[in-house]
Amino acid sequence: MSQVWFITGASRGLGRAIAGAALAAGHSVVATTRSGAFDAPDPSQADRLLVLPLDVTNPDEAAYRATVDAA
Repeated sequence: MSQVWFITGASRGLGRAIAGAALAAGHSVVATTRSGAFDAPDPSQADRLLVLPLDVTNPDEAAYRATVDAA
């Protein structure tokens, strides 16, 4: 069964590894990064990837709501 993963900090480290593993397993991923930039590890996975900008160090609740709404 396909799942949708919401991953913050997906541009590097553990977040990137989890996003890559979820995509490789056939799941969909909403990946957030501070810059809003993230490429699917495999171009054939791009249709299951939504990348949104989100800085989790910013206390602005409206930014969080907008990102979740977009997801």
